[in-house]
Amino acid sequence: MADPKITKIEVVVFEHEVRDMGTDYNGFNQVYEKGNVRQARSSILQIHTNTGVIGECSAGRLAPNIVQYLLGKNPFQREKIYNDLKRGLRHTDRTAIGSIDVALWDFAGKTFSAPIYQLLGGYKKTLPAYASTYHGDENGGLDTPEAFADFAEQCYELGYRAFKIHGWGNAPIEREVANIHAVGKRVGDRMDLMVDPACELETWADALKLGRACDEQNFFWLEDAYKDGGVSIFGHRKLRELIKTPLLQTEHIFGLEQHVDFIVNGGTDFVRTGTYEDGGITGAMKVAHATEGFGLDVEFHGGGLPHRHCIAAVRNTNYYELGLLHPLVPHTKPPIYPPEFTDELENIDANGHVPVPQGPGLGVEMDWDYINAHRVDTIVYE
Repeated sequence: MADPKITKIEVVVFEHEVRDMGTDYNGFNQVYEKGNVRQARSSILQIHTNTGVIGECSAGRLAPNIVQYLLGKNPFQREKIYNDLKRGLRHTDRTAIGSIDVALWDFAGKTFSAPIYQLLGGYKKTLPAYASTYHGDENGGLDTPEAFADFAEQCYELGYRAFKIHGWGNAPIEREVANIHAVGKRVGDRMDLMVDPACELETWADALKLGRACDEQNFFWLEDAYKDGGVSIFGHRKLRELIKTPLLQTEHIFGLEQHVDFIVNGGTDFVRTGTYEDGGITGAMKVAHATEGFGLDVEFHGGGLPHRHCIAAVRNTNYYELGLLHPLVPHTKPPIYPPEFTDELENIDANGHVPVPQGPGLGVEMDWDYINAHRVDTIVYE
């Protein structure tokens, strides 16, 4: 039998509405805004092969030089493709590797009629999830510490046993600290609590103040606190010396080597990885196993089917990030998967878990009727 080859690459672009959602003071963070309708675009990457099996995943647009490299390649040679693209994209955006690699894993799973997590050696069937909030707003949604505490309590009643705060970004540090105390006092005895300022605190000193508040409320982790961009090993090592709350870093660095450097030099406690940031399933699993070798835990950034498969195959991890969530905006994701595989607020079981897909490849059929009805563009490379 001849080796399989990639024969065509297709990107399907579609739109969907997100109601009651706008952006905050700088236009980057999505926040609650009653009455506003945001037109969001999503896309599906399809890698066609001469075997007739198509690897698919949610994706962005591809650069022409990447496409020319992929055409004619053997879709099973994920390790070679990962390393070639890692080198070829060293001066640009290596996140382009992620969707390609996930689609190649989907191809492999479909070829062998197995879900990806089984190909990875996985064994978990459900995963505990934490509720990850949208950023705070000034519009009557998550606009006070009490509102965050109320939402945490709502999430607990739904079954979540962990809750992560994304604060306001441009608020005085005193307001962010008050948020830590309000949520901690309300549910800290019942839930693991995390906070992610998303690198928006102005100074290292503000990070220290927030970290000390986390210490008082026994937070599970503090993540990407200040405007170093989440990359300063030295700054975070110093922060670790002065607070007891574990840090979660490495979301904003790329790939295996930089993660190992961050760990070895004392810049984090928990280790962050993700298929988007670190080169797909291939790259994220490299980080997960390296983290295991150091005796630490790895946490995957964000939700999505690829992360359900990865987490199902990793011992040293704690939660699936389900988000972003808001008490007044129940639906923000395109409805292309069944509810149990769509990361919305109420789509967990009574134990606060989400299921791992059991079908071949990524394991869940997309709703192509919906995608085609909302299709706005198709880009084909062959």
